Order: sequence, then C-alpha cells, then structure tokens
Amino acid sequence: MIYDVTVIGGGSAGLMASIAASKHGAKVLLLDKGDKLGRKLGISGGGRCNVTNNKDMDELIKHIPGNGRFLYSAFTHFSNKDIIDFFENLGIRLKEEDNGRMFPISDKAKTVVDALIGQVRRQGVEIRTNSPVKKVLYQGGGVQGVQLQSGETVNSKAVIIASGGCSVPHTGSTGDGYAWAEAGGHTITQLFPTEVPLTSKEAFIRSRELQGLSLRDVTLSVWNGKGKAIISHRGDMLFTHFGLSGPIALRCSQFVVKELAKSERKEVLLTVDLFPDQSTDDVYNQSMALAKADAKKAIKNVLKTLLSDRLIPIMLEKSGLDEQLTYDNIPKQKWLELCKLMKAFPVLIKGTLSIEEAFVTGGGVQLKEIDPSTMQSKLVNGLYFCGEVLDIHGYTGGYNITAAFSTGYMAGKSAAQQA
Repeated sequence: MIYDVTVIGGGSAGLMASIAASKHGAKVLLLDKGDKLGRKLGISGGGRCNVTNNKDMDELIKHIPGNGRFLYSAFTHFSNKDIIDFFENLGIRLKEEDNGRMFPISDKAKTVVDALIGQVRRQGVEIRTNSPVKKVLYQGGGVQGVQLQSGETVNSKAVIIASGGCSVPHTGSTGDGYAWAEAGGHTITQLFPTEVPLTSKEAFIRSRELQGLSLRDVTLSVWNGKGKAIISHRGDMLFTHFGLSGPIALRCSQFVVKELAKSERKEVLLTVDLFPDQSTDDVYNQSMALAKADAKKAIKNVLKTLLSDRLIPIMLEKSGLDEQLTYDNIPKQKWLELCKLMKAFPVLIKGTLSIEEAFVTGGGVQLKEIDPSTMQSKLVNGLYFCGEVLDIHGYTGGYNITAAFSTGYMAGKSAAQQA
C-alpha cells in the first residue's frame, strides 16, 4: 500500500498535521514510537494544557524570540484564533487566563489530547504506535517513504517529520528527526536548552538560605560584558538549591545560554529589581520614612515591611550595614547602597540545567532550507517539517504549542495537496 502522507510523531504538531492532511483528502499514516499519542501535550501547562495564546499576531511573534518571524505565513493560514475555533468546534470550551493564555475549561490536558486523537480517528487516519522509524527513504531528490526499526518499509508520496526536539525525553522527544533531516541534506543549527532553570554558584545559593523563596512581580535582567541589559522580564521567580527558576528565569534562559556562548565568559550577571515601579530615590525615601517612623527599632525589623525575612541578612551584609542599627545611626551612603541593591540584586549565573531538563529545545532544522508557506523542504521534494524539530522556539505561555499546531496544519494541508 502507498500512503499519500506519512506523519512521524504523535505530538501536537504531528496530530494537527494528520488532521489537516486527512481533512484535505489524503490517505494518512501516523507513526509514533511510543505506546500512546500526545504524551508531551498531556503534561503541558502543568497538566492543564495551555492550547494557545490569544494575543494579536505581532505580539505572538514577539513572544517567539527564536525565529518567530518565520511563522507569519503559517499564522496567516492557521492562526491562534483558528486554533481556538478548532477546539471549540470539537466541543472543547476554552477560557482565557493571565497574559492571554488559553486553557480548556476542564483544566485537564487529557481533554485536549483525547479530542485531538478522537478527531484523527474520525477522519480515518491509520495510527500505529510502538512503531519507531529507523530512517526516511530518499531517492532522486524526493521521498519514497520510511523504514521502520522492525525492517518494514512504508511507501509514501510525502513524509512529515514531527518528531519534536530533545527536551522532556521521557515523552519520546529524543531528537530522532535531526538525523533524518541531515540524511536528506538538511543543516541542523546548534541545539541548546531554552525555557530552562538557571544554575549559580553564589554563596547564598550554595548555602540554600534562599531555597524555596518566591518573589512576586519583580524584574529580572540579563547583562552583557559591556554592562548593557540584553533582556528584562517582569513577573514571578523562585530561588532553588541550584539557582533560579520560575517564569521569568525560564524566559531569560535562552539569553543566558547565547551570552555565555558568545562572550566565552564563565558567568553572566543577572539582576533582580524588587521594586520595578519605583526609582532608587523612591525606595530610599520610603525606607527612610519607615525607619524614622519606628526610630527605636533595629533596621532588620524595619525592613520586614519591604523585604522577605530571608533576603534581609544578605542585603544588609552586602551593603555593609549592621542589622541592629536604629534610625539615628543609619549611615546615608550605606543605606543608599542597600536601596540600589533592592533595585538591582546581583546573581551570577554559570549556566542552565541540561537540554533534557528544559521545556523547549532551541535550534533545529535550518529555516532557510524550508518553504515558510508550505513547510516543505527546499532540498527534498515531498519532505515536510513541523513543530519543535524546526529552529523555532518561544517562551512558555502557549507560544510553542501555537507554533506546533500552526506549522503542523500547514505541513499537513500542503503535503495532502501535493500528494
């Protein structure tokens, strides 16, 4: 039997590619090496599955700093609004949460996974799990199909590689697609972890005195060797036993990785602004007023209204202030140093956790070799790519899954029309 389209990988991109290809009249085979489909999808969004983000297109692309502009064509054909309509038409009601994140009302990723697999089945796609692919078969500048690890050959007019990246490997994302792409002549750009916790050797990290401390609505900035801020993100963060985590630390991670690689420095400076809406002078005046109002109180107790108890000793030590000082004895210059620290608390970062522990893989199939309007390879006729195997990466918050669904839809539709 010859299939019109064979899709490798049953994640978000592969499921959407299968749906789009079969909807456009193709005979489709979906292959997955695992025992069930949608495994990474099932744990996304903390197990609630953040299916997309409701921001407008320019904002959406801004939140995909890893080559988001490549997606303009895909988003024109199948946008975040189309993704919302797609799920609502399947009977999955969605709700919007902070920053445009869209979740199923059920708050269960299983609802989304089941709906996608159900639609794949209804549209007559042949599904084969526990069927790892050994290689994609190429001949005469085009694809012929795939060979399975079992030795079986599957003939197909088009092949869509939707095998994911290297992150969260227990869900099946182990980077298999890169070798198949290279065998077809494609370039794989440098792979690196993104949306990943940061590591540090700072004394206060090693001592674990801040472990578990969560900071709300602060700004985290990454600095280059010339003292210029590369990126700043505002939101929540967490001190861990190895460094920093939480939404804004994850968002800063790709910039840390790139700066470490570019500068060949051993560490990158990050600073935490605890009062992003106030200037250093504002913080100085406010804290001085608090100290004056409780003139007999030790400054370590006065500061409890401004800072976490666990931060105070570190802040005072870095400023050279005795914690037992009272208002009358506060040295103005050292107090100013303390306020500057509140506006830019330094943390030297030496790297990140591994790519396997990252939420997203940076790097992948070189986009110059892919037609953005079809997701077809410019090098091999009938070969398509979608999802995280491509050199596209966004922040967490529904951006990566939007890119996966959108490129998956484009690849499936284009492959079906060509076949």
